[in-house]
Amino acid sequence: MSRVPDPLIIGRVIREVVDIFSPTVKMTVTYNSNKQVANVHELMPAVIAARPWVEISGDDMRTCYTLIMIDPDAPSPSDPYLREHLHWMVTDIPGTTDDSFGKEVVAYETPKPTIGIHRYVFILFKQSGRQTVRPPSSRDYFNTRRFSADNGLGLQVAAVYFNAQRETAARSRR
Repeated sequence: MSRVPDPLIIGRVIREVVDIFSPTVKMTVTYNSNKQVANVHELMPAVIAARPWVEISGDDMRTCYTLIMIDPDAPSPSDPYLREHLHWMVTDIPGTTDDSFGKEVVAYETPKPTIGIHRYVFILFKQSGRQTVRPPSSRDYFNTRRFSADNGLGLQVAAVYFNAQRETAARSRR
């Protein structure tokens, strides 16, 4: 029996951004109340202008999670020298709730890819306790692995990504 390849491996999210892991928490990311993020799918810039709604299953309300959204392809996929760019961070999200119950420590920054196809990755970490995560000093040069290590988060418990590119005049007329 053949094994279905993991889209996080095919999309190079595992290896370039995070290490291999087994998801233990269900995370659903939805834009505009009807566009659910799924690995490899492309979303148009108009759809991702406002911050999404992120629902997590988690263990229970006593367990807290940290959500980050990064662009590992900034400023361009062929020369991602700002890798990784942090677009959003919410900490202290209680399990079995959504991002609105957490603390937004880095405000949502609308993705605006200018060159090439960018990957935008949502990564969820289980915290060791409340108010234990410190935000970075800069959005640019963010490093998910270092952030996890510095804050005692360990491996991620969920991840999903989508692709986006600049909307051309011809594409925006659809």
